[in-house]
Amino acid sequence: MKTYKQTTVSKLVDRFDNELRTIIMNDLKAIKAAKNQLVTSIQQGLEQDKLSAA
Repeated sequence: MKTYKQTTVSKLVDRFDNELRTIIMNDLKAIKAAKNQLVTSIQQGLEQDKLSAA
């Protein structure tokens, strides 16, 4: 079995990929949270409209 020594460039690319993945995942979580907050706000607005119409 051969031993494989990772080159400096490969380490740098791996680090970049991992950090980029982390950033993207954090952005996705923030977008989902904002979407959920918007949907909740819209639903509350619709419920208030129903109550005022009745």
